[in-house]
Amino acid sequence: MSEYDVIVIGAGPGGYVCAIRAAQLGKKTAIVDREWLGGVCLNVGCIPSKALLKNADIAHTLRERGKEFGFTFKDLELDYGVAVKRSRQVSTRLVKGVGFLMRKNNIDVFMGDARFKDPHSLSVQLEDGSTTDLTAQDVVIATGASPMLLPGVEVDGEQVLTYREAILQERIPESVVIIGAGPIGLEFATIWNAYGVKVTVVEMLDRIAPLEDEEVSKELAKALSKRKIRLLTGTKVEKIEKVDGKVTIHVLGGDNPDPIEAEQALIAIGFKPHSTNLGLENTGVALSERGAVEIDERMSTNVAGIWAIGDVTAKLMLAHVASAMGMICAENIAGVDTVTLDYKMMPRAIYSQPQVASFGLTEFEAKERGYEVKVGRFPFQANGKALGLGDYEGWVKLITDSRYGEILGAHMIGPEVTELLPELTMAQMMELTPAEIARNVHAHPTLSEVLMEAAHDAEGHSINM
Repeated sequence: MSEYDVIVIGAGPGGYVCAIRAAQLGKKTAIVDREWLGGVCLNVGCIPSKALLKNADIAHTLRERGKEFGFTFKDLELDYGVAVKRSRQVSTRLVKGVGFLMRKNNIDVFMGDARFKDPHSLSVQLEDGSTTDLTAQDVVIATGASPMLLPGVEVDGEQVLTYREAILQERIPESVVIIGAGPIGLEFATIWNAYGVKVTVVEMLDRIAPLEDEEVSKELAKALSKRKIRLLTGTKVEKIEKVDGKVTIHVLGGDNPDPIEAEQALIAIGFKPHSTNLGLENTGVALSERGAVEIDERMSTNVAGIWAIGDVTAKLMLAHVASAMGMICAENIAGVDTVTLDYKMMPRAIYSQPQVASFGLTEFEAKERGYEVKVGRFPFQANGKALGLGDYEGWVKLITDSRYGEILGAHMIGPEVTELLPELTMAQMMELTPAEIARNVHAHPTLSEVLMEAAHDAEGHSINM
């Protein structure tokens, strides 16, 4: 039996960061994962998908915008298989980097399935079939989440896919129906559409990107429709049939309830916490109705010495939030100064084209909470850098409290807005107001000037609009 101070179950962005921070704080640390270092994010999620999105951006430019930029092709060939191979190379490089970090920080790695025997003991079935027992004073659950599926629908990896099969397949379908208009569905719609795939997106709620500001959803729908992506909102999938190498999706509601036929269907309706088959019944750890591990602001469960971070807690299923939770968890275990998280103020991003980035309250939410709301805006079509890039759809929308100048949230759609978000989240965290953002000198010409201009607008003295 191997004894540790800290054992982390799950080596995704939350787990491996937690393990590193615990080791840095002097804890003898081990990490266990059943499949990958780096988890879903590095292997089949956020990292390889961004590589595919870069290829898709180039493909869209070559196919649709050559005349605008002054080049033409007689016989343009796009090899999607090469794009996938490049995405795998990017993923492999980062996964190897995580392995290096484990060795650098003297963290023992066990690849296998971990189950609790009691609150401080684990049995790990290793990849070679053997079993080893581990004990620790503190155990961190960082097992992530798994895709939600439609009742009665079988995922076969050929005609009906989840994100995992979709990101690994080296061919593209002629047509696809994407069920779910959240970040994963919209990013795959962007990728496939860029390669000429006929894409239909079906969303049960009344708008795409339903968790974003309503104006963002409308602007994004307009942009995607311009790209000939078919969007069906307020539409529920009743069943999926497989016939003669095709899928037929039967839907209810919406403007067009007729069945939709396509080569493939991608199910992207969300995730559920991965808390089963961990032996939690041997610990007394409390779970929510949806199976999430319940935690306090310290990342501690109701059982002393058992902690949980990331998607398995269902606080906010984003890789960077899991990493932040992992840092805080390790610091609380070590008893050093740390912080707490305001999950509402965490940054959110959709890497569609155009991109979407946001944090905090929407305009509607702020008014519902009784704030005297003031909105600052600025469009990318008035930004010199965006015009030079030929990418000027969208705008920045800054939500503030008119009484005290407090930044309540921001909602952006446009070029590289995911890279612009940190200035605003930092300002909110440090309790700055739009006045300070407006006075902060931004290099010209840059996309970041839209933040300065929106702040000026919030202060009532817009300069370039």
